[in-house]
Amino acid sequence: MYASRVRASLRGWGGVGAMAVLCALALAFALLLPCTQPRHDGGVRAAGPGVAHGSQARAGDCKDSEAQKQTLSPSGADGRTIDAIKSRTGAKRKLVVGVDQNSYHWGYRNPNTETAQLEGFDIDLVHRIAEDILGDPDAVQFKAIPTSQRIPAIKDGRVDMVVRTMTISCERLDDVAFSAPYFKTGQQVLAPKSSSVKGYDGTLAHKRICTASGSTAYGKLKADRDAGDLPASTDISTTVPNQLDCLVRLQLGEVDAVVTDGALAASQAAQDPTVALKGDAFTTEYYGVAMKKDADDLVRRVNRILVDYRADGWQASYDRWLSATLGKDSGPSKPPAPQYLRKS
Repeated sequence: MYASRVRASLRGWGGVGAMAVLCALALAFALLLPCTQPRHDGGVRAAGPGVAHGSQARAGDCKDSEAQKQTLSPSGADGRTIDAIKSRTGAKRKLVVGVDQNSYHWGYRNPNTETAQLEGFDIDLVHRIAEDILGDPDAVQFKAIPTSQRIPAIKDGRVDMVVRTMTISCERLDDVAFSAPYFKTGQQVLAPKSSSVKGYDGTLAHKRICTASGSTAYGKLKADRDAGDLPASTDISTTVPNQLDCLVRLQLGEVDAVVTDGALAASQAAQDPTVALKGDAFTTEYYGVAMKKDADDLVRRVNRILVDYRADGWQASYDRWLSATLGKDSGPSKPPAPQYLRKS
C-alpha cells in the first residue's frame, strides 16, 4: 500500500515561499520513498495504430504536436539498456529517475508527511515503471533535476530517464528519445487576479514574463516575439531554474505574469488564491518519459507499461492528484492516445 496521502491544500502550511525554501534545502538529495503499488503482469494489449519498427522522429522531420508524439511500438523484451539496469547489485539495483520536487501534485515534497515524502502524478508513474522493470515499486533512486538540466542529465548518464512534466518537442527529439505521451496540456498565462493581463495577447505589452530556463514556454515566447506575434515590449528576460521560482517572483512583484504549461499553472493557482489562469491554452503539448536516444529497448518497455497504465492506474492517479485543479471532465482528464511509428 502507498503511504497515506494528505490531500489538504498547502495554503495552511506557510505558503509557497516556505515550500520553495524546503525544496531548495532538499534539492541536492535523492531519496528512496516507501511506497507500494499493485503489480500488473501480462501481455501487451492492443493500443491504437502502430507497427514494430522504425526510429523516433527527429527535429528534421518533426512538424507538429501530432508528429512529436509518435514513438516506438511497445515491447516487453529486455535489451541492452534494461539488462544494464537489472545487472546493478545491492543497494544500487534501482531505477534512477530525474524528477521535480516542487511542482504541487506532480512531483513535490509533501510537508504534511513525516519525511516530506515525494508525491504526485509523475511520481506514481515512476513507481509503476520500476515495479514492471525491477519487480519492486520502491526500487527507485529519485534525483531532483532542474528544468534546464533534464536533457543533460539523460545524455550524461546521471539518470536512466526523466519523468518531470517534460514536453515532447521537435528540438528535444534531437537529443533524447521519448515514450508515448502520458498527458496532454498546453501553455497558458498565470497572473494576479487583479492584473490587466487577459491572456496570451496584446495585454502582455510592457509586461515582465517569467519562464523556466530550457522550457518550451520560453522558446514559444521568444519565437513569437521575434515573429511579431507577441508585443515587442514584452520583457521575457526573467528565467529561473525551477518553475515554482516563477510563482515566487510573481508574488514578490518582480514579474507581472508567468507562462508555463496549463497543468502546472493550475496547480500553482491552487497554492496561491491571489493568482489565476488568464485566457485559454495557446499551444498543444504532450508530456513523455525522456530517455537516451539509443535506448530503444527501454523506450519500448516504457511504452508497453503505459499500455497497461492507461487501462489501470492512470485515471486513479489523475483523480487523486489533478482532478481538483483541472476538472474531472476536462481535456486533460483522459490519457492521450499513443501513435506508434510504422515500419519504414
